[in-house]
Amino acid sequence: MQLSFEPFTVHKRFALRISRGSTQATTNLWVRLQQDGLEGWGEASPFSTGQQSQTTELLSEALTTIAPALVHLDPWNHQQFEDLTRSLPSAARAALDLAIWDWRGKALGQPLWKLWGLARDRCPVTSVTIGISSPQAGQERLAAWRELFEPALIKVKLGSPEGVEADRVLLNALKEVAPTTPFSVDANGGWDVATTRSLADWLVESGVIYLEQPLAKGQEADLLQLRDLPLPVFVDESAWTSQDVAALSDRVDGINLKLLKTGGLTEALRAIHTARAHGLQLMLGCYSDSSLLNSAAAQLGPLVDYLDLDSHLNLLDDPFNGATIAAGRLVPSDRPGLGVLRQE
Repeated sequence: MQLSFEPFTVHKRFALRISRGSTQATTNLWVRLQQDGLEGWGEASPFSTGQQSQTTELLSEALTTIAPALVHLDPWNHQQFEDLTRSLPSAARAALDLAIWDWRGKALGQPLWKLWGLARDRCPVTSVTIGISSPQAGQERLAAWRELFEPALIKVKLGSPEGVEADRVLLNALKEVAPTTPFSVDANGGWDVATTRSLADWLVESGVIYLEQPLAKGQEADLLQLRDLPLPVFVDESAWTSQDVAALSDRVDGINLKLLKTGGLTEALRAIHTARAHGLQLMLGCYSDSSLLNSAAAQLGPLVDYLDLDSHLNLLDDPFNGATIAAGRLVPSDRPGLGVLRQE
């Protein structure tokens, strides 16, 4: 297969601030694999989990290095593909994995959700995200989301560097304007055990249905101290692969999978089945991804409990279109492969 890729920069309508910092724009990579007159597409986005960063430059170097090895790759031989790409950074591996699955779907003339025997009407609603902000800015951000569609689940980033009182004020302000809408909270590792325990009852009273990544990556042993909380605890930065899912199964209730962490759809499927075997809940999340990556993740939507695939909806210049919002759900299309097109 012939590999080519090119950078594209996307800009957010609203900068997203989390406990570790703020993002306004990113330069992602559009990855293409060509064989027999067909072209499969993937996307690699730079991201950081705090302790580990994968930059655009790192991903570009990895793809340039692997290109010669892919020339003689049989696109139907996935074992060979995994052997060739195993040592790549996960985001580069994800882009290639998406592209090869997109190619196969196009070769067979079918969308991936149909090839995998999934029912796309089982896709859950997607949450919309409110970053760390002032109360007024948080309310304005929610109003902007409501101009696109009425969200059935609102995700709030807490763990503010300004402290717990700032977290309380922001969530209270959002509840004022969305009193009947359920919330989830993502602290992005911004709390410790004592803070998490002190806030748990208040979170439940505020309509929060689950809590994501309260403790920083590297503090997974301390999650055992949160097993008696009155709401489910999910992890994101702490879980990348199916092996991580298995290792954390005794101390969390759910896993937030992201294709850039898992290394693509193949490992995401393994992680989903591993999580279900351990009785865990699942969500699919995103970074600063365009419609290409989020449409790929949406192919797995029928297999999970929650979707948090809203990053492309916050872009001023998304170069792609694919999965569409219907009744609050991000639903993949009938087009073959990932079902993604370039914007005209």
